[in-house]
Amino acid sequence: MNEKIKKNSFLTNQIQVSLKINAKNRSLTLDSRTSLLDALREHLELNGTKKGCDHGQCGACTVIMNGKRQLSCLTLAATCEGANVLTIEGLAKKDKMHPMQGAFVKHDGFQCGYCTPGQICSAVALLQEAKDGDASYVTADVRNISKELKLSEEEIRERLSGNICRCGAYNNIVQAFKEVHSADDEMPTWKFATKMQMKSAKRK
Repeated sequence: MNEKIKKNSFLTNQIQVSLKINAKNRSLTLDSRTSLLDALREHLELNGTKKGCDHGQCGACTVIMNGKRQLSCLTLAATCEGANVLTIEGLAKKDKMHPMQGAFVKHDGFQCGYCTPGQICSAVALLQEAKDGDASYVTADVRNISKELKLSEEEIRERLSGNICRCGAYNNIVQAFKEVHSADDEMPTWKFATKMQMKSAKRK
């Protein structure tokens, strides 16, 4: 195969994808086989979304797409045309953490922290999914319970069961979720480092 054919074969795999990520319009030129996870990490340097099993079984890659939880490792970027994607980097508002982030800090809902971005994105989307009446194995339709949504601990654990924490911080994660679910909006502020500060930071 000569170089010209090789080049043309490569170009046939290229696609253009336009979508909104963390409230910003993005247009990417990608190999058609690129997953949403790899597009986020390798093309946009949004490394908060983690690659764990890469088979959709651990939940570390969870993002929120069009208001629903999405396993980005199993999602081809090509299928995300026009989608609205929210990653862990997009949850905070300037120096103010999202209530779920603040609750995780308060209740020590993490140990090594690798699964935490996926856990938090899953927990944030879960609140809306439950309000929308999405079924679970515990409760077929939460809209039939009462007008006021109150998820039981069993319900919370089942709905978060797709996110694996190998450190075993599940009890604290549930407590963090329950605090946000009870509408406690007193969350701490957090001073985020700029990208330049992060690059210049020395590793110990």
